[in-house]
Amino acid sequence: MTPQPALGLALGGGAAFGAAHLGVLKELARRRLSPGIVTGTSAGALVGGAYAAGLSLDTIEGAVLDADWSTFGTFTLSPRLGLLDTAAFERTIERLGGDLLIETLPIRFGAVATDLLARRQVLITSGPLSQALKASMAVPGLFPPVRREGRILVDGGVAANLPIEAARTMGAVSIIAVRVRPEWEFLPIEGSRQDAAALERAPSTILVRPDLRGYSQWSRADVPHLIEAGRLAAIEALDAAAARGVPVSTDRPISDDGAACTP
Repeated sequence: MTPQPALGLALGGGAAFGAAHLGVLKELARRRLSPGIVTGTSAGALVGGAYAAGLSLDTIEGAVLDADWSTFGTFTLSPRLGLLDTAAFERTIERLGGDLLIETLPIRFGAVATDLLARRQVLITSGPLSQALKASMAVPGLFPPVRREGRILVDGGVAANLPIEAARTMGAVSIIAVRVRPEWEFLPIEGSRQDAAALERAPSTILVRPDLRGYSQWSRADVPHLIEAGRLAAIEALDAAAARGVPVSTDRPISDDGAACTP
C-alpha cells in the first residue's frame, strides 16, 4: 500500500484563545484523524505538548478549564527579566504526569521559541518538555527568558505565531494550522507576517480560524465558548478541504478517548 503523507498539526499562540485548540482536537478525534507531527507556539505549544504526550482530551479539557495565572506563574519582586516566576508552571507539569523528554513522546512534537539575540525562530524537538514550553511561552516582560544551548529564548510568537514552517521542517505534508490571533504586533521578526501569509495560502495547508470576536484572550470566563468556537471552525475548514480534494491523512490511530495511540 502506498504510504500516507504525514499529517501535521500547527497550533498558534494566543493566551486564553489557545483553548480553541481543544475544540479542534475534539473534531479531529470525532473524524478519527490523528496527526503524526504536532508543532505549537506559546499557548499552542502547551496544548500541543499535552496532546503529543498522550493525555486524553478529557484530561486536557480539565486542565484548560481550571487554568488561571497561578497555573503558569506567580508574581515576584525578585530581580529578573519577567514579572512572573515560572516555578508554578513546573508544578503544573508535575501534576499532569511529570516532566518528559520530547523525544520520548508518542507523537513527534516541536515547540517554537524565538532566539532573542539572533532574532529568528528556534524549533525545539528534544530535551525536557517543560523547558521547551517555558521558552515558547516566555512573553517578554511577563515571563523570564529561557537559556538553552547558548541561546536566550523568548515567546515563539515573536518569530512565528503560527508554526506551519516548523511542521514542514519536521516532515509534515498536509498541515492543519489553527490560527487564534494575528502575528505579533510588537517586536516582529522582519518579513514574518509575509512569510506566514504565504504558508497559510499553500495548497497543503488547511487553515482553521475560529471566530473569537467578542471574547478575551486574558480571561478564563470565555474558555468554554472558545473551545466550541474551535470545534465549529474545524468542522468548516475540514469540510471545505474535503470539498477541494485536499488530502487529509494520518498514520497514527487514536483511541476512543481522543488520545493518540502509542506504536
